[in-house]
Parts: sequence; structure tokens; C-alpha cells
Amino acid sequence: MAGETGMAGEGTIIARREGAVGAIVIDNPQRHNAISNPMWEAITAAVQGFGADPAVRVITLEGSGRKAFASGADISRFDNAEGPVTRGGGAFTTACAAVHDVAKPTVAIIRGWCLGGGMALAINCDLRLANTAARFGIPAAKLSIGYPVEGLRRIVELVGLSTTREIMFTARQYNAEEALRLGMVNHVLADEALDAFAADYIAGIAAGAPLTQKGTKLALAELARDESRRNLAAAEAIIAQCATSADHAEGTRAFLEKRRAVFIGA
Repeated sequence: MAGETGMAGEGTIIARREGAVGAIVIDNPQRHNAISNPMWEAITAAVQGFGADPAVRVITLEGSGRKAFASGADISRFDNAEGPVTRGGGAFTTACAAVHDVAKPTVAIIRGWCLGGGMALAINCDLRLANTAARFGIPAAKLSIGYPVEGLRRIVELVGLSTTREIMFTARQYNAEEALRLGMVNHVLADEALDAFAADYIAGIAAGAPLTQKGTKLALAELARDESRRNLAAAEAIIAQCATSADHAEGTRAFLEKRRAVFIGA
């Protein structure tokens, strides 16, 4: 899968497959990678496309350039027919749900600003890598935007209730060191070291056993729900499938032969 979508001057979403990696780039650098509704829709399409592509093992999201992952929704479009992206759910909520729900591991590579809808997008990824210049925050309280309940739940899952209250009530920005301490990100690297670290990190995930990763992701998503709403049957079926899979046999052989396993996802 490869391509981009968007109108001249309004930003694009670039989606391309690089080996086993489905790479999604938010490309609107003149607006610090602000995301319009057509771009949110393109993110959804790209994630779903990579999710359905058996050659893709891991999906990455990053911003164009070194200054921003995404500065949030494109506020310049709030006064037109597009309106605030959080109103009634819409393209923003659908894109975040697509990233959260896709069965494959997702990694956000964050350089610079990661604000508002950009932070929501990153939080819905499974893992987050950041450079030391990264800045995080949700300015909803400065714009009188009602933040989606499901979006709040994602933040609570990541950093807990107390920190979520602070993020939303103060609308302050957090530097990379604070984000790491609070659990917003998994690793923080100097800018010059981030690319090499991310490439190695993502390659390691892509080389992992897809059934194990799929079962783990599904189980963790259910465990994050209220106990009364959990349905672990699908995850347990995938976990059980691992024991009789060709990949399990390959993993055992590779271990005994002291080589890297080559998994096929079956």
C-alpha cells in the first residue's frame, strides 16, 4: 500500500509499506502537522489497509519533519462546515479508534509538538518513542472543546486518574522527561539517536510472532475494560492457537538451532 491524500496547502497523509512496516506520515509541516478531517479519514483508511495486509507486521505513525508529530486538529478549519473534530465523534474519533483497534502493533515516533488530537492519536498507539524536544498536552480547556469520553478513558489507562485530571484541567504542556516519568511514552532519545533506535525497535517487533502479538493485544484491550464488559474468548482462542501453530514449531526449532525464527503468522 502506498499513496497520499489531501488538497494542496491543506496537508496530506502519506502511507507506504516498507518491508513488514506500514508507515503513516502526517505531512502538513507548514501548520506543524495539524490534522484536518480529510486527513483523519485518510489515517483511518491507511490503518485499515495495513491491518488487512498480511505482509505488514507493525504500523508506525510519525509527523513530517523534526518539529512536530502533530500539533492537533487544524483549528483554522473550526469555523467552516468541518467544525471541531470532536463534535459528535466524527473523523477524529474514528481515526483514533482505528489505531487503537487494529490487531497489529502500532508505534508512534514523536518529534517535537504532540498536542491535542496529535496526543490523542499517539495515546491510541500501543507504544510511543519520543525525542528530547517532544512536548505533550491537550489544550481542550483553552478552546472549550468537550473531550470524548473514550479519549479520556485512553488517557486514564496510560497515566491514571490523577494525572488525567491535571492534563485536562490545567491544559499545560509536558516535556519529554515528564512524559517518560508519567508513562506517556516508553522511551526518550536524543534527536540524533531516535531514528536508529526506532528502526531497530520496530524491526524487532516486526520479527516477532504475529499470533502472540495479536492475542496479547486483544487480551490487554479486554482487560482494560470494566470487568462486567470483558469478552476474553477471542483472545483466549488466539492464545490457544499459538501452541499448535506452525510458528510455534518454527520458534522451537530456531531456538534449538540458535538462529532467528522466521514467522508466518499461522
